[in-house]
Amino acid sequence: MQRRQLIRHGAALAGAVAAGPGSWLLAPGIAQAAQDPIRIGLPTDLSGALAVAGVSMVNTAKMQVAQINAAGGILGRPVELLIEDTATNEATGVTVSRKLVQRDKVDVVIGGVTSSMRNAIKDVVTKRGNTLYIYPQLYEGGECTRDLLCTGATPQQLIDPLVAYLTKTGAKRFALPGSDYVFPHTFDAYARDVIARSGGEVVYEDYFAVDQSDFSAPVARMLAARPDVVLSTVIPPGMSPLFKRIHESGFQKNGGRMASVFHDDRLLKLHQPEEVEGLVAAYDYFRAVDAIDPASARIQAEYDKMNGDPSLPAAGSLMGSVYRAVALYASAVREAGSTEHAKVAAALDHARIAEGPGGGAEVVPGKHHCRIHTYIGVVKNGSFAIAERSAGLLDPGQC
Repeated sequence: MQRRQLIRHGAALAGAVAAGPGSWLLAPGIAQAAQDPIRIGLPTDLSGALAVAGVSMVNTAKMQVAQINAAGGILGRPVELLIEDTATNEATGVTVSRKLVQRDKVDVVIGGVTSSMRNAIKDVVTKRGNTLYIYPQLYEGGECTRDLLCTGATPQQLIDPLVAYLTKTGAKRFALPGSDYVFPHTFDAYARDVIARSGGEVVYEDYFAVDQSDFSAPVARMLAARPDVVLSTVIPPGMSPLFKRIHESGFQKNGGRMASVFHDDRLLKLHQPEEVEGLVAAYDYFRAVDAIDPASARIQAEYDKMNGDPSLPAAGSLMGSVYRAVALYASAVREAGSTEHAKVAAALDHARIAEGPGGGAEVVPGKHHCRIHTYIGVVKNGSFAIAERSAGLLDPGQC
C-alpha cells in the first residue's frame, strides 16, 4: 500500500494533521491542548513493501491515545502521537527518528517493523537521543540494549510451542525458506535446534531476496527434499508468490503442511484462501482469541469501531505488541509520577498490564522483554481457529 493510497483511504490517519512530508501529528482535544503534552513518536512503514504492518501499528496506537485522552490523559497530561513514515527504508528511518528525538523532543519512541529497521534507529534514539525506545514487533531475539524494551514475541515464545504442536501432530521433516536478512537467519538457527531436540530434521534451508517473485526453482528443490512441513520466514512482498507456487505444486494436496511464526489475520489477506487453508501459526493474538478472552473481544470491538474501513488491513497480532508498548509505557509514567527518563525507565523495567489483545503481560526485570501468552492458530475456511493456548505467560528467554 503506497502512501497516496493510505491517505486516500483516510482511516489510518483520520484526525491526524500533516506536519510535513511523511509526518503526521495526532493532537489532543482543544480542552487539553494548553497543558504540557506527553509525546509519543511512532516511526513506521506507511509506504513501501511493509505498509500493511505500519497501518496496523498506527491504527492501534491511535485508538489507545484517543482512549487515554478521553480518560483525562496520563497524570492529567494529554498525549500526542507523532507519526513518521519510515517507507520500508532504513536510511529514511534514521532520518525521521532523529527528527523525533532531536526536534520534536518526544518522550518515547515506539516503532520500527523489521529487525534491520530496529538496528538502524536504536542508537539514534537511545544513545545519541537519550530517549526510551520500545520495539513492538516479534523478532529473532538477542536485543539487550539499554533503554530499549521489546514487547513482541521471541523465538522461545513462538518456535517452542509451534514445533511442539507440529511434531506431536506428525511432522518430522522440515523445510525452512526465509528472506535474506537478520530475522529469518537467526530465527531459523534457533528453530533448527528445537526441531532436532524434538526428534525432527531440517531437510531444506535457503534464503531469498525480500522482493523475489519467481520461486519455481527453489520450490522444486524444496519439495524434492520431501518435507512434511514448510516453516516459512519469507516476508512480504516475496511471501505471497512463495505460498502461491507451493500451493500450485500440489504440496498441501499431497498431505504437506504450511507453517509460520508471523502469519495472522492481517496477512491472510495477502493470499488466496486455498493457499493458506490448513496453515499452522504461532502468535500472541488472533481474532479467534476473542471467543475465549472477553478483554480481547472488547479491545478488538473498539478497534473495529474506530478503524472500520474494510479496505484497510486488520490489526492482526501487531495489535497485541503495539497495545502492550503503549499500555506498559503509560503504566510506567503513572508509577514514576513524571516523564523523567531515569524514573520511567526504572518503572518500565517491572511494568505489567492485566489485559490486552491476547491477554496480560509483564516485563521481566533486567531482561528488556515481556512474558506473554502464545496461541497456536490453524486456518480453517479462511480464518484462524485456536488449536492451543499456553498454560500461562511464557518467558522470553532473552538477556
